[in-house]
Amino acid sequence: MSVPLAEIRGLSVSYGCDDAQSFALQGVDLDIAKGRRLAVIGESGSGKSTLALALAELLPPQARIEGTVGWSGLAHAPVAGRDIGMVFQDPGGSLNPVLTIGEQVAEGAVRHLGLGWRAARSHALALLERVRIPDPQAALRAFPHQFSGGQRQRIAIAAAIAAKPGLLIADEPTSALDMVVQAEIVVLLDTLVREAGMTLVFITHDIALASGLADDIAVFQRARLVEKGSAQAVLTKPAHAYTKHLLAAQIDFSTPRLIDGVGDA
Repeated sequence: MSVPLAEIRGLSVSYGCDDAQSFALQGVDLDIAKGRRLAVIGESGSGKSTLALALAELLPPQARIEGTVGWSGLAHAPVAGRDIGMVFQDPGGSLNPVLTIGEQVAEGAVRHLGLGWRAARSHALALLERVRIPDPQAALRAFPHQFSGGQRQRIAIAAAIAAKPGLLIADEPTSALDMVVQAEIVVLLDTLVREAGMTLVFITHDIALASGLADDIAVFQRARLVEKGSAQAVLTKPAHAYTKHLLAAQIDFSTPRLIDGVGDA
């Protein structure tokens, strides 16, 4: 049986006053298994991104939070950037346009691993090589606008894992990319988390992409968790009508998975 990294119990997140509360999450119970890959699936506004922000304790101050997130798989309360790496939908928004790539990828190692800038720069170079950035030595001195969208997302992933986090949360990391690049990013994430033994929470509206990556799947609809289980069970024997709708709308699972046949990321 998988050991839980995090245990979410009765988690609700709302905004507004008591008379006009708007729930972004409502009554969520979910375990995140250590060392496994969880795909969180649902349409826009279903609560997926709110879950990610709640895990990383990055919700805005006006959010009203009920319930708990326990971290039995960690010896201490997690810190975003150190224990939890975040990859967001828009890499252009997560990268600072006036800092070099080397500075941005090295920052996490300086802040959380205690490395000096020289050592952190070497660490950043190794990370850029791992995420397959062409000419990584030159990339250290370059700026975000000099790279394609897919390359910027690879750089954002390198920055997210710079402090060697145990949990990587990828919030819609492929939705702004074309289908081929989407598949390459999924393969890259899969490779990185396997090599490092990280836990992955992969948030997406695309159940086809999730099918090629996930060990476990959680399905959200209208702020509620409506189905959870192993990927095999959810994809082949869905219990909830909404999950069945997603499967019918997006992919025929008797055909090869989307990422099959894609070259090395």
